[in-house]
Amino acid sequence: MEEIRYRPIGVIHTGFRDKKDTPIQGVFARGAKGEVVVFHEYAAGLKDIEGFSHIILIYHFHLADGYSLVSMPFLEDRHHGIFAIRHFKRPNPIGLSVVKLERVVGNRLEISEVDIIDGTPLLDIKPFVPQFDNRPEAKSGWLSSPHLDMVKGESGMHRPE
Repeated sequence: MEEIRYRPIGVIHTGFRDKKDTPIQGVFARGAKGEVVVFHEYAAGLKDIEGFSHIILIYHFHLADGYSLVSMPFLEDRHHGIFAIRHFKRPNPIGLSVVKLERVVGNRLEISEVDIIDGTPLLDIKPFVPQFDNRPEAKSGWLSSPHLDMVKGESGMHRPE
């Protein structure tokens, strides 16, 4: 199969400069704010986005160095397959985050509930549509463990050192 290439459509800016200071998931970082700057040549694609409360950002983990098919996630003390966890050391270092869209100003999107490191290259934006994206019957796999009940509502969780 031939190589697949993508070009960034923008850059994500946040107050997080170090991986260890970045929240584990945006749901744990309700007050974490950031800005998405969409490059001018793609700005027309933002038409009508302001009507959505949340958007999905797809981005490149630019600070990932290599990958591991089995790794220990941030919320667990056991190893799991990389496709069963949300970790940046992936064969294709692609990240996905649901963020709250606060405001659109030209080619800039003000966002909150962000869990992304500053300077991250943005690959795509999709609207979060509850009727399409929510699955009430969805299972959480190993995250359903009783000792991980903390996941259900704490805020401010960050990656361990």
